[in-house]
This record gives sequence, C-alpha cells and structure tokens, in this order.
Amino acid sequence: MQIQKITPNDLPALTDLWEASVRATHHFLTAADIVALRPFVAEALLSGLPVYKAVNTNNEAQGFIGVDGHRIEMLFISPHVRGQGIGKQLLAFATGTLSANEVDVNEQNDQAVAFYQHMGFETFARSELDGQGNPFPLLHMRLKAQA
Repeated sequence: MQIQKITPNDLPALTDLWEASVRATHHFLTAADIVALRPFVAEALLSGLPVYKAVNTNNEAQGFIGVDGHRIEMLFISPHVRGQGIGKQLLAFATGTLSANEVDVNEQNDQAVAFYQHMGFETFARSELDGQGNPFPLLHMRLKAQA
C-alpha cells in the first residue's frame, strides 16, 4: 500500500468510496441522509484540505484521510478491504507525518469509536449535534500523550 496526495481526478472514485464506506458503517444514517451528505464530501475533497489516499499495486484507492492542522477531518476505507490495516496505515501517516492528534467521531459509529480507542485516542468532549447541525452526537477525541 502506498500513500499519495489526491488529485482532482480522484474525486469520483473517492466520493464513491466514501459512500460505500458510510453505507457499511454508518447504520444510523438513512439512504436520504447519505444522498444529502454526498455533495459535502465532494466539496471537502476539493476544498484544498490536505487529503491523502492509500492505493494498491493497481493504483486504486482503498481509503483516504483528510487532515486540517492537527485535526483528522475524514478517514474512510473501502468496505472490501476493511480489517487489512489500511486505516491504521493512514492514521499512522496522519499522526506521524502530519502531526494530527484530534478527531471527531460519530458516537453511533461503534466500529470507528473502537478503532480510535484502540489506536490510542480518548474522548475529551461530546456534542449533541454533528457539524451540519444534525442530531448525530459527536465524540471529540484526542491522542493520548505518550509517557
């Protein structure tokens, strides 16, 4: 697996990857919620936010991560390759190379919460609403300080 900065040409494939990932993990969202969120994903991918993709030997994106300053803004993995270490690899890149140490996670996404906890993050605050003002609580997590 290789990590590369995305290009505008990646937008269709990454938006599709996002949707497949969300459908596999965000069971609290309705199909209408996902359709409504899709334009925000495309906008975020084109916003200039540093976004990196993990690609296989065929140069196909298997996941992607976006970081703004010290904050992970997005991490999505293709459901076809979940559990193969791609999320860990992208997270290690973000926390190491990009110095990211915070993330907001949908509280109802048990798998993501467990993943970040396993990777050394802990909750320091909670919000009742997500970033769009929807009633999907967020856990604000921070990488534990290493002793």
